[in-house]
Amino acid sequence: MILTQLLSKFISLPDKLNAVELILGNSNPKFSGVTSTMLQTCQHQQKIINLAVMGKHHLDANTPYISFWQAAILCNKPLPNGLFRVFHARRNDEMIQALLLKYIFGAKIKILFTSTAQRQHSKFTCWLMGKMDAVISTCSYAAAYLRFTPAAIVPHGVDSNKFTPAADKSEIKTALNLPQDQLIGIFGRVRKQKGVHLLVRACIELFKTSSGYSCIICGAIDDVDLVKQLKQEIEQAGLERRILFLGEQPFELLPKLFQACSIVTALSDNEGFGLTVLEAMSSGCAVVASKAGAWPDIIQNGQNGYLLEDNTQVKVQQALSKLMFNPDLIEQMALNAQETVLQHYQIEQEAKALVDIYLNLQKNTLASSVFQH
Repeated sequence: MILTQLLSKFISLPDKLNAVELILGNSNPKFSGVTSTMLQTCQHQQKIINLAVMGKHHLDANTPYISFWQAAILCNKPLPNGLFRVFHARRNDEMIQALLLKYIFGAKIKILFTSTAQRQHSKFTCWLMGKMDAVISTCSYAAAYLRFTPAAIVPHGVDSNKFTPAADKSEIKTALNLPQDQLIGIFGRVRKQKGVHLLVRACIELFKTSSGYSCIICGAIDDVDLVKQLKQEIEQAGLERRILFLGEQPFELLPKLFQACSIVTALSDNEGFGLTVLEAMSSGCAVVASKAGAWPDIIQNGQNGYLLEDNTQVKVQQALSKLMFNPDLIEQMALNAQETVLQHYQIEQEAKALVDIYLNLQKNTLASSVFQH
């Protein structure tokens, strides 16, 4: 209390922040899938709960922002009817920020953490999660790595109004200066773990004997040496105009890039969730994916996409070949994929499910005993 009193002498708290009930962590300056998820759900949550985002990274002008120090002052002020404010953390450092607010600055908050990692958690992460008021997960595979039962599994959703099939793919390709071929795409940071090399080498083999297709790799390049090697292989095959590294693209341009594609691959060795699959499905693309993230939960193999038994170049090549030489299959699979999203994975559904959890935490009616390690 003394700390916050001192802070309030030097830090101003705008009146509009007094009504904030929910604080969303946003600690990473690099744009990532976690950032994308937070930003997209935030837009819908603002309509049903007063919130602010702690961290200015990638925010638009319409999203309320709060600093750590402002949060420390705010969260010492009680909400009406004895309700708690909620801090939603999605990263370790955001859990740490929330715990500092609660135990050093006396913030009257409940802390929610979303666990998406599909690996054994470190002792430190387990300790942090043990201090949370609630932990949720996003898919069955990630939940299986927890040492306790999560409060809920809330899958991510996508904005089906933004990620929607193109009326005219040719027009979009022209606007984006892309080849007029049918496009195979992969989205995400460019490194070996994302399986970019599997796609490029599969396309090199397939494109040797087939025309009408090109490939785009969209994302920030993390592994420069890998890209250098792949570009050499592409050049040796004479496919520089058909296999293109686009680099990192503006977030607002991604829906158009998905719309331009006929097939989208997602070939990661591991993922927290893997939102690109849903974005591609919602955009009317046929999808080829590895068994990472939430993809086994989402994809019914052969119906709304292909789920690879083994994440190898041979399996990628085989799946792409089935689609490339069967346009009717691409069309039907894309239709099934879009219907899956509309039924089960819309962003509004995710936002509403999270707000329901926030409201239960506010009232202190979400039992915390199940989270003890």
